[in-house]
Amino acid sequence: MDKRSFLKGAIVGGAALLMANTALAQDKIVIGFSQGTMNHPWRVAMVEGNQKYAEENLPNVELIVTDGQNSSEKQVTDVETLLARGIDVLMISPLTSDALTPVVLDAMDAGIPVVTMDRKVNVPVTVHVGAENRPIGESAGEFISEKLGGKGAVIEIQGTAGASATVDRHDGFMDAIKGSDLEVVASQHADYLRENALKFMEDQLQRFGPGEIHAVYAHNDEMALGAVQALEAADRLDEVVVVGIDGQNSAFEAIKEGRLDASFV
Repeated sequence: MDKRSFLKGAIVGGAALLMANTALAQDKIVIGFSQGTMNHPWRVAMVEGNQKYAEENLPNVELIVTDGQNSSEKQVTDVETLLARGIDVLMISPLTSDALTPVVLDAMDAGIPVVTMDRKVNVPVTVHVGAENRPIGESAGEFISEKLGGKGAVIEIQGTAGASATVDRHDGFMDAIKGSDLEVVASQHADYLRENALKFMEDQLQRFGPGEIHAVYAHNDEMALGAVQALEAADRLDEVVVVGIDGQNSAFEAIKEGRLDASFV
């Protein structure tokens, strides 16, 4: 996952800088890191990269990490617990925007700097670090349109419902194919997970016969690789353009092998 290293260490350092003056008055700067889920290698890399950076570079920082376990309700409770512990900075990668906005607003109202990562909430925060997801979706749409000559049937495999990245990657893609003869014939949220995308793609291959699917647009590489796995098992990969997002190393290897057409970052 090192292709997206902007979130793998520098964030916790920046969060510590937000509270640099506090170090004069206390022994430790306490940073709470609320991760939405740890069921994806990218999420694990975010946590482990920041933990390693803090251990090696920030002796005056205590980093507390929580796992929302892919539940917005659990993540809200996690943040409330962190606030009750008296953290100095909140780092959060919100599972969904709407559900996490109120508790992030509570932190901001309490004067606690907030750093959102990868996904956003619906209020301005101190710092956001993440991808430009809508332009990424547009680029993916333009690529597929060019590969297919502006016409064909597309399967869209979306990420987590309600996540800002999901919304932006969908909207950008739809903007790019507007006015073309490309049609999204099936779409489903698969929570950015390979196994969910694999099952959805297997179902679509039963629904649509050979030659009836021309492209798969997946909101991340894990789901794109799940689609590739299903297409390979059905011996239909050669007839479908498959595109992912994230630029993870396994995706680049699949591109080199001719199994995946592109990954966008």
